[in-house]
Amino acid sequence: MKPAILVIDMLNDFVNGKLACLQAKAIVRPIQRMLLIARKKHIPIIYTNDAHSKNKDKELKLWGEHAIKGTEGAQIIPELKPTKSDIIIEKHHFSGFFQTKLQQILSKLKIDTLIIVGLQTHICVLHTIADAYQWDYKIVVPKETTASFNKKDYVNTLNYMKRTYGAKITTIGKIIKELS
Repeated sequence: MKPAILVIDMLNDFVNGKLACLQAKAIVRPIQRMLLIARKKHIPIIYTNDAHSKNKDKELKLWGEHAIKGTEGAQIIPELKPTKSDIIIEKHHFSGFFQTKLQQILSKLKIDTLIIVGLQTHICVLHTIADAYQWDYKIVVPKETTASFNKKDYVNTLNYMKRTYGAKITTIGKIIKELS
């Protein structure tokens, strides 16, 4: 197994701002733990972040103005601040793969497994996982590291990812054992 951690949209606007998710703050500590383990094990960490162009990206019509490139709202929350060795990818769509260099980066790193954390389980996490599946990655989701606006969407989406994409829905504790 050659894993990478994919951190999706842990941005100010999604944790504390315009599109804040009530459960977002609860997943920060578990994600911090995942990143600490990844750094100790030299597992690549890749952040995929909304960075919308004002009055241009169609997501803004659906969700209102959020994560506008260059604003505080589009910045990664301080608690999950990337290090120099981490990779940051800006995205303009739900999926971290769509019209980005994510696939090329993962291929260059010879990654075969994606451990996916972040927001929103039923939107950007789901669409990124759908594309990861199409690219033949093994998909692992520690359930305490993702969140949705409501519990129903969260639970339904985890079940859908498991059923449809073969995602391994697990816990941080189990991942730590597997990586040791």
